[in-house]
Amino acid sequence: MSDSEHSDWQKTTIDSAQAEQHPETARAVAKIKALRQSIDNIDSAIVSLLAERFKATSQVGVLKANAGFAPEDTKREDYQIERLHRIAVDAGLDLQIAEMYREFVVTEAKKRHQRIAEAGGDPGVLDVFA
Repeated sequence: MSDSEHSDWQKTTIDSAQAEQHPETARAVAKIKALRQSIDNIDSAIVSLLAERFKATSQVGVLKANAGFAPEDTKREDYQIERLHRIAVDAGLDLQIAEMYREFVVTEAKKRHQRIAEAGGDPGVLDVFA
């Protein structure tokens, strides 16, 4: 693909009128719409699951703070790396994506645990929507 063809491809948008005139384009548009609906549903589920996950990790942070435990648990992190790698392989997910996810959730959980510890075990407004 030449540079001009590539740049034209990047600018292409779905045109309903064109789709009506070309059956192949119409089929592609229909498939894209169906896939996008699926993607939107998956995104909703992921965000809901992340909310639940952070509610649980916040509770862990409160328990750690009240017991005097450090916000960071490197053994748990090592376990999570191995576990998520296995899940990613089984699911056919690129390991880099699994690692980015793990890095995000672990980093955010540790930040929250640190804030909870500094607040004497009070999650405060961290879980205002819980």
